[in-house]
This record gives sequence, C-alpha cells and structure tokens, in this order.
Amino acid sequence: MTVSPLIWGITILVILGLLAFDYFFHIRKAHIPTLKEAAVWSAIYVGLAVVFGIVLLVFGDPVMGKEYFAGYVTEKALSVDNLFVFLVIMASFKVPREDQQKVLLFGIVFALIARTGFIFAGAALINAWSWMFYIFGIILLITAGNLLKSEDSGGDDADNFIIKLAKRFFNTSEHYDGDKLVTKIDGKKVLTPMLLVMVAIGGTDLLFALDSIPAIFGLTQNVYIVFTATAFSLMGLRQLYFLLDGLLDRLIYLSYGLATILAFIGVKLVLHALHENNLPFINGGEHVPVFEISTELSLTVIIGVLVVTVVASLVSKSGKAQTVFNNARRHATSYLELEYTADAAERERVYNLLMDEEKAIKIMETKYRNKHPESEEILEQIAETHRQHAGHLPG
Repeated sequence: MTVSPLIWGITILVILGLLAFDYFFHIRKAHIPTLKEAAVWSAIYVGLAVVFGIVLLVFGDPVMGKEYFAGYVTEKALSVDNLFVFLVIMASFKVPREDQQKVLLFGIVFALIARTGFIFAGAALINAWSWMFYIFGIILLITAGNLLKSEDSGGDDADNFIIKLAKRFFNTSEHYDGDKLVTKIDGKKVLTPMLLVMVAIGGTDLLFALDSIPAIFGLTQNVYIVFTATAFSLMGLRQLYFLLDGLLDRLIYLSYGLATILAFIGVKLVLHALHENNLPFINGGEHVPVFEISTELSLTVIIGVLVVTVVASLVSKSGKAQTVFNNARRHATSYLELEYTADAAERERVYNLLMDEEKAIKIMETKYRNKHPESEEILEQIAETHRQHAGHLPG
C-alpha cells in the first residue's frame, strides 16, 4: 500500500502537535509530575499508538497494521532500555527533579530527528543495495552479544569525551539556574550543566538509533510504518520515565530479553538477505531458498519474549533485593545532594521512599542482602541521610 503525501503530511502535523502540546502544557512550567499524572498521560500516549495501529488494520492494509504493531512493540521495549541510560545521565549530572522533564523532552525530540534521518538513509541504502540486509543483521547480532556482556560499573559516569571538550573550550558553571541553558556569573555568560546534560542525552540518542533502526527494518521495509512506529514509541517516553522511576532496576532480565529479540530480528534479516541475495560470492549470485520469518511469527516471538522477561524479573527474589538496594542508593544519593531539589515536599517524598526501602532491607534474607556488592556502603548512606534529615526537621 502506497501512502500519499497528504497522509504523510497529516501524520507529521499530528506528531508535531503532540510535541508542542507536551511543551506548552507540561514542560514550560517546571514541576515534578505526580504518579497519577504520569500514569494517565502514559496511558493516553499508548492508547493513541494502539488506535493508530487499529486504524491501519481496519481502514488500511492489514499487513501494514501487523508490521506496525511488531515495530511499535520492539521500539517501545528498546526505548524503555533508553530510560535506564537517561536515569544514569541525570543522576550523574544531579539534574533537579523538577527540571528533568525538559531534558527528557529534548531527548525525545532529538531522538525523533536523528532516527528520521537514519530511517530515510536506511531506506535509500536498502533500495540501492539489497545486501545491506546482511549488514543490518550483523549489527543486530553484535548488539545482542554486547547486551549479554556484564556492564562496566564505570558506565555510570556521564562525563564523556564530548562533555569534557565542552567543559574545556566553553565557560561552564557548576550550578543549575532553573532550567536555563545559559546563565550569568559576575556579568559573564556561561553554560549551565543543563546544556551539558542535553549534549550527553543527544549523543546517547544517536547511539541508540544505530541499533533501533536496523531492528525495525528487520520487521518492515515500509518507510511510513518504520517512521510512525518509531515516532509513537517515543511519544509518552517522558511520562513513562516518571512512572517507571524506581521500578526500572526491577527489570533485571530486560537486557537478556532485548538481546534475544535483537538476535531474532538479526537472524530474520540475514535470512531475508539470503532470499534476496545477489552477491556473486554467495550461491553464485543466485537467491538462496531459505525459510523466511513471517510478521505474525515475529510479533508472537517479540511479545512472548517480553512477557517472559518481565514476569521472570518481577518474581525473582534476587531481582527484588537488587531493586531495593539500587533504589535505596539512588534515593539516598539524591537526598544527600543539597542541590537535588529546592522543593521541600520532594525532599520529604524521597526520604519516605528511602525509609520504605530501609525496612525492606532489614527484613531481607541474609543471602540476598549480602549478595549486593555495595550493601555496606548503601547502609552508610542511609545512616547519613537520617542524620541530615534530623537537621531539617523543625524545632
């Protein structure tokens, strides 16, 4: 099914309208979203994505509808993985809670622009050289392997090469000035850490695009479906961040699930490349008669893997213990950072969450408690938080 320029235009206007609505009605005034606000708007954006897919199924081409849902689910799962990195970056830069929404919206807009560029570039490459499916497949298989490797603890440092260059060649302040990108110190204009955070988020988005775009091209080569599935998966990511904050660490097997999905799509791409083969050194340049994975099978495998991954993560006792310790560390660190927030209610909220986590640690089985490599350090942070909180109490 060919998509007319009119449909393309309407789709782009709708997406731009949603981004504008997000900025003017949610981001312009810095605030900390409530759990209810995050849940409602996350549901609305997911609902819009589902309605769009149903419209494709009913009024468009059923094949496009199936491809859209397979692409959307895959991209949404990959965007949840993005949230882990965003969480690390904002914790590293100590972004005030009330200003995190602006950073996230920038990340979403930059990701949409970057991925749109990659989408059209990828489509052009595939149209010109069908052997690009081999390349995309290999990229996904390598990415899947990297996801299975143990992560380096040094990865929590957002002070990467680009940031170091920015600090070296530009005047940067050590303190935030609300959500401003530039501020004045002693009459001189300087960059705030907010701009550096956005640079770090933007660089991360580019790296994620290199993985996510080959993944969705493995499910469909329809540029309109690739674009809409990618765009709708990014919509609502800001709200999802605040909804899942504190629960992200619970998904301890997510990397294994994503690795399985990417490896599966990588194999599908290689099989498709063999089916369309025209490289002279493979089967004499002739097509290779291999089994091709259908969209229905792809959708079933993707959803099945995600369900198993999430359920296994949620029921794992080791995962629950790790989540408690990781959340306790994050909340203790946030509380102890005096610049974390100027909002007294937010400080109290974080402290109360930390107290709940401390109770969970106390009743935790010893084998799970001792399993966390930083348990003693985290308990010391909790004790220091108690001391500082006592100093904030009235009287």
